[in-house]
Amino acid sequence: MKIVTKQFGEVEFDEKTIIHFKDGIFGFESLKDFVLLSQEDAFFFWLTSIKEPEIVFPLIPAMMLFDNYPEKENYQAFSIVKLNKEPTKITANLKAPIYICEETHTGYQEIIDDDNFPIDYQLFVERED
Repeated sequence: MKIVTKQFGEVEFDEKTIIHFKDGIFGFESLKDFVLLSQEDAFFFWLTSIKEPEIVFPLIPAMMLFDNYPEKENYQAFSIVKLNKEPTKITANLKAPIYICEETHTGYQEIIDDDNFPIDYQLFVERED
């Protein structure tokens, strides 16, 4: 299969790699099928809609940010990243992670009821020298 994306241009992928979200993603419930794109040694992953490839969610593995992030058996937790031209304004949503199982090619989004995991976790901070 092929899709055309803004970030990667034309992307060819195996139908077996499609990740199905039974309930969609909050705010995008009608979109059920996505492909997870990345570049070698990249910091972010790109969860891209098959039906509407212009809908893309930048993701970062939540375990990169918190060692004690809530895990789900066989699923990897990702945080949706809110990008910004100013690096200090780039944040990750730790409150509503995306869980993906590579084995079953399924995913879902869940709200974590824990104040230790904010909606806007700042990824980069300015260093004071």
